[in-house]
Amino acid sequence: MRATILSENQIPGLPSASGVEIIGPAAYVIGDDSPVLYQLDAATLTLTRRIPLFDAGETFAAGRLPKLDKPDLECMVALTWPDGRLGLLLLGSGSRPNRARAWFVPTETPTPEAVDLTALYAQLAAQLPAGVVLNLEAAATTDTELLLFQRTVGRADAALLFVLPLAATLAFLTNPTSANPPAAHQLIFELPQINGCPAGFSGATFADGQLFVSASVEDTADAVLDGAVLGSFVGVVDVAAQTATFAQLAWADGRAYFGKVEGLAVRQQLAPGQFELLLVTDDDAGGSTAATAHLVL
Repeated sequence: MRATILSENQIPGLPSASGVEIIGPAAYVIGDDSPVLYQLDAATLTLTRRIPLFDAGETFAAGRLPKLDKPDLECMVALTWPDGRLGLLLLGSGSRPNRARAWFVPTETPTPEAVDLTALYAQLAAQLPAGVVLNLEAAATTDTELLLFQRTVGRADAALLFVLPLAATLAFLTNPTSANPPAAHQLIFELPQINGCPAGFSGATFADGQLFVSASVEDTADAVLDGAVLGSFVGVVDVAAQTATFAQLAWADGRAYFGKVEGLAVRQQLAPGQFELLLVTDDDAGGSTAATAHLVL
């Protein structure tokens, strides 16, 4: 497997990109310290719409929500809501109590609808290894499953994937008092390392019958505080076989790529086993970039 960065550009006015999804001609991007869903032209990556998720008041006046106040939106997935509407589900990481929130944004009439994740996240947190804090960083769906990826920094034994029944989970989220959250089972994956620091899941998308993922490496053991970025990977996960194959991102001339990839989407299939990916990155200082990459499986 080989993953080559083709281009990279700043995304003005979009802080701390943390996830991306492509639906038709539009690319949707979230930022982990922003109260806004951003819509871009998928071809040119120009910003075309800002969809406010909630009223952040003066806390967003400086262009970024304070770390302790932000909902930490890290997961985004395109899906069909139980009432048949197509849209995007944006989920907080769950790494703090105020981050157990989500918003469903219909694409036809993009009016955000708040979703409480407290009960669901409590169930997931109870399944984590001792000493590990819930820190969900990516989401994807198959026809029948919702996949939530746990990013555990500083540990090589807790790169987890929670697999939940899609229909039952969405039904619970629309009416959380009706029953207990549906049961999830978890899979553990071995992710690559750089300089002894293990990668952590950062993005996921299901396309062409395959589950594409990204993983980045930070020199930190704290789920809230950032660390030096050592590099990023993209790859493919086989849920049934519980295997993952990765390639480290590099420039065409062989130079290592040090962007912190936070999300990915498949832009197009170039040839059998070859894909053009759209990646978004966060520099942990409020800046964001969009990069294109050529992935050869």
